[in-house]
Amino acid sequence: MPTSTHNLFDEPWIPVRWTDTAPPPHPERVGLLELLLRSGDIATLTITDPPAHSALLRILYALTARVSGLDEAAPGDWGARRLDILDAGQLPREGIDAYNRRYWHRFFLYDPDGRRPWMQDARLAEQCDADKTAGVNKLIVTRPAGNTHAWFRHGSDARPDLPTVAEAVLNLLVWHYYGPSGRCSAREVNGIKTASATAGPLRTALSYHPEGANLLETLLAGLVPPAQTVRRQDDPCPWEWEELPDPDDVPPVPSGPCSLLTACSQHALLLVPDEANPHLVRDAYITWAYRKGRIPRDDNYLIWQISQQDNRYPRPADSRRALWRDLDALLLKEPPGTAQPQRPKVFEHASEVSDDLRVRALGFEQEGQAKDTQFVDAATPPVLGFAEQKAPVTAPAVGRLRRLGELYGRRLDRAVKRAWSEYTNDSKANGDTWAAEAAARYWPSAEAEFWNRFRHLDPTGRQSHAGLDPAAARTAFLRLATDAYETVTASIIRTQRGAKAVANARIELYGGPPKKTSPAQVA
Repeated sequence: MPTSTHNLFDEPWIPVRWTDTAPPPHPERVGLLELLLRSGDIATLTITDPPAHSALLRILYALTARVSGLDEAAPGDWGARRLDILDAGQLPREGIDAYNRRYWHRFFLYDPDGRRPWMQDARLAEQCDADKTAGVNKLIVTRPAGNTHAWFRHGSDARPDLPTVAEAVLNLLVWHYYGPSGRCSAREVNGIKTASATAGPLRTALSYHPEGANLLETLLAGLVPPAQTVRRQDDPCPWEWEELPDPDDVPPVPSGPCSLLTACSQHALLLVPDEANPHLVRDAYITWAYRKGRIPRDDNYLIWQISQQDNRYPRPADSRRALWRDLDALLLKEPPGTAQPQRPKVFEHASEVSDDLRVRALGFEQEGQAKDTQFVDAATPPVLGFAEQKAPVTAPAVGRLRRLGELYGRRLDRAVKRAWSEYTNDSKANGDTWAAEAAARYWPSAEAEFWNRFRHLDPTGRQSHAGLDPAAARTAFLRLATDAYETVTASIIRTQRGAKAVANARIELYGGPPKKTSPAQVA
């Protein structure tokens, strides 16, 4: 490729949906410049892969902070400045133009002239073996590569379908944030060749984002106030670095919100354009970014918990877990739970933008190394008006409602497993098949019950328990658990042994058999 091509500020690559009132034109995809200029007219991003959506949001948060001046706490009140931009209905044009003029040359996807392709490392062309590249099937996370099983589609490494630039860029970001640990393509630096990478900063985690009526609200609500000590020149994004970091040294530690959002990748990538059509990507290098140490794992959009070993870790993505079960950990300042969950820092200030913000959860259920299981994408109705600092009287009710739903879900799980164990007369039988079927029947119904009662909560404090009737809620969740239990166990009640097992295990729905009182306690 003789010259630098495909500038991501100009070329359309981000899929969007426009608001009903947006003036034309309404292209299906936009570049970064049009996205920033028309964020008030864009309803939402329409990225189909949740980890790509989550990764791009972090890039856009950083760009929003830069062009609006919200990357520093001063001058004046940071929150008031944010609301001024919201009232204006658009990001400041002068800030966007100034940033575009300064860094436009750093947003080329292919950059043989300046050797600084966006979010890539041009040195990989010399430091990696050109005959042992990762390939585009490895780059696109939904494709099978090598000997792995097909997930969404079949493919061939010998004759891969070349991805478009838009598809390749979004998957480039997925690798930066969700890339696996373990063996990767070999990279030789200072005469030493190694082939082991550290997991990306969001690997296995579920990411929570406030979502507004349009993209401007979403981006402003997603910003976290920077510390008073943060200076933008000391808080660079990767494309703002004067020089690429030394891969043989320890990685630079993020020093502010923009570097924390964009500069925590543990992987290095380089895309190779197709000679016949630069709008397609022919090949990809994927390898490690730093040989020594790892960047401290921190993120303002994750629920952080404490393990039994007293280690801090993010709540993992679980495709079987509905978002409402995390709601009190998002709304409450000090959520209950033995894992001592800490709500994402972004929700401490998001409700200042709007009371009608929703929560979107985006993630990738996966293991630390190669195994990827399923995408996770879920959204709530408008809930941030019920955040504890906005409506403190609803906090106990939200927590109690969630705990009741969880309680009867756990009891149902124990009941069907006990019924199966007694029916098979095998104490080691785990009953996982019945438990999975019972969960599939209970949790969707419990979610509908939760939201129905949540919508009737009173944030004004005029009603006791914020309008929640705990006894009625308990009865409703018990009924749902009972219905699921009876449906799952119906196939065995025609036999005497089966009917007895089902009858005996039913007590688990009510908390199990009463504990025996010792003679000493009676005395």
